[in-house]
Formats: sequence, structure tokens, C-alpha cells
Amino acid sequence: MDTKTLHQDNISVLDRDEGEHMHALDNLVTFKATAGESGALTAVEFLAPRGFGPPLHCHRDEDELVVVLEGEVAFRSGDTEAVTGTGGTAYLPHGVPHTFQVLSETARMLSVTASVTPGTAPRFDRMFRALGEPVNEPALPAPMDIDPGNVAMVLDQHGIDTLGPPPAPLDR
Repeated sequence: MDTKTLHQDNISVLDRDEGEHMHALDNLVTFKATAGESGALTAVEFLAPRGFGPPLHCHRDEDELVVVLEGEVAFRSGDTEAVTGTGGTAYLPHGVPHTFQVLSETARMLSVTASVTPGTAPRFDRMFRALGEPVNEPALPAPMDIDPGNVAMVLDQHGIDTLGPPPAPLDR
């Protein structure tokens, strides 16, 4: 089987580092599957630097499954905290506040989201389009200036409530 990018009506196959790339929130974001207006799920890959973590937040109507492809990540969902590494998964249900933090030098994660509201496509991929800048090369961005107020506004527009700050910086 050819491992090149393949797009047809009934299948889409992307190799590592393939897909549409964006820089957002100090991450390289690569879209692997997008929901559009009627799809059932999104799949977005992230390459994140050590210490990165999103603000404490809660998805109103999307469940999220995160697979750690490389690295080590600490997850917090509700009152539960856990650390997992390469090959680990974290299920983050809608309605439960959660965040995570990259513990390794970098972490590559695949986040799959699905709407729990029948007939409604997940908006996770569209949120990153609103926050990011398209890039051609799959590489981490230089550290960015991040406007927390803008991030909270964009998250809210895409069904996510911001409930607190990102995790505290890691000691080097």
C-alpha cells in the first residue's frame, strides 16, 4: 500500500507530518480530520513544548480523547490527576473541567473530539482555525504572545468555557 497522502470520498490517509498546519498557542497544530458543518468527529494533532498547558476549561458539548503519541503529559480532569507517556490515552468528557501539562521536552498528542449533541458537528478544529496562523512546515513556533482574553472569547464561541489559568510554569 502506498503511504502517500490519500484523499477520496470514502477515505483520507495522512502520514506523520501531513495535514494542514497552524501555529496556535505555542503549538504546532496539524488537522488530520475535520468535522466541517456535519461531521461526527475531529482529529487534531499537537506538538507542544515542555510546560505547555491550556487554561482550565470545560467543553459544553464535546467529549475529547487524547492519545499521547510521544512524550509525557500530566492530565487533570475534575478531581483526578494522572500522568501518562507515549501510547497513553486520556478521556476527557464534556461537562467536566480539565487541563493538561507537557512534562517532557515536547509532546506529540492526537486529540479526537466528538459532539454529544445529535446532528451537531464538533467545533474543536474550527476553534484552532480562529486562534492560529497557517504555516507550511511542521515545526514548533517560536514562543508567542498569547492574549488570554482573546483565547477565552474564542473558546466560548466554540462551546468551551474557560474556568481558570493554565497550569503553573514547570521548574527547569
